[in-house]
Amino acid sequence: MDIIDFHTHIYPEKIAQKATESTCGFYKLQTELTGTASILLEEGRKANISNFVILPVVIKADQTRTINEFVISEVREHSEFYGFGAMHVLTENPVEEIEFVRRSGLKGIKFHPDIQGFAIDDPRLFPIFDYLQDRLPILVHCGDPRYDYSHPRRLRKVIDNFPHLQVIAAHLGGWSVFDDALEYLADADCFVDMSSCFNVIPAESIEKYIRAYGVERVVFGTDFPLWKPKEIVEDFMKLNLTSAEKEKIAFKNALGILKSVR
Repeated sequence: MDIIDFHTHIYPEKIAQKATESTCGFYKLQTELTGTASILLEEGRKANISNFVILPVVIKADQTRTINEFVISEVREHSEFYGFGAMHVLTENPVEEIEFVRRSGLKGIKFHPDIQGFAIDDPRLFPIFDYLQDRLPILVHCGDPRYDYSHPRRLRKVIDNFPHLQVIAAHLGGWSVFDDALEYLADADCFVDMSSCFNVIPAESIEKYIRAYGVERVVFGTDFPLWKPKEIVEDFMKLNLTSAEKEKIAFKNALGILKSVR
């Protein structure tokens, strides 16, 4: 079975260790891995993952272009990679940046409200979302009991106000607030990814949430380098799903999203 990992993070070699440690520190986690392209490819081969979606996060708005250029260079160097661009609420000339991302062949825009420090339904983002409609999807980190920036009710507001914006809600729509996510997103027009879930909730709960959203709305993700891809794939394969359902989640749904971007 082909597998697309729709949720991975890599960093430039010279800062990869520090960046990985910083992300782990934010979530009070530890990992044996470092977020570099070479390690992602090595770990991916162990897990029989064929392709990876690289998701950058920009902390300082003036670093937006630099981060996007890094992702573009990695995608061009590695045929296994697809990439999303980074965006900040304070990014200058966001339309220009979106067009740069599109021309460069990236497949969407990533937001991480909790780390970036702004709500996903901040009105300052609305012109960006409006421009992205029918152009590029967004993938949004959702859920954190320590913050309210990415609560699924906020994402639902975005989905309702921008009906032509394709949205992927990370972590089954709400990391550590999974039931809240189901309340607000079960009937929403969006996808969810299943990254950073196996190490948080039992398999039976993951199966319940997948059924509630529908297998046609779920994409597979590992959240590398926080977790080892091989272990996540093994846990995924143990789920009580049919082979056809696993293929949809692991490959077909993701491919459909990526191919929808022209």
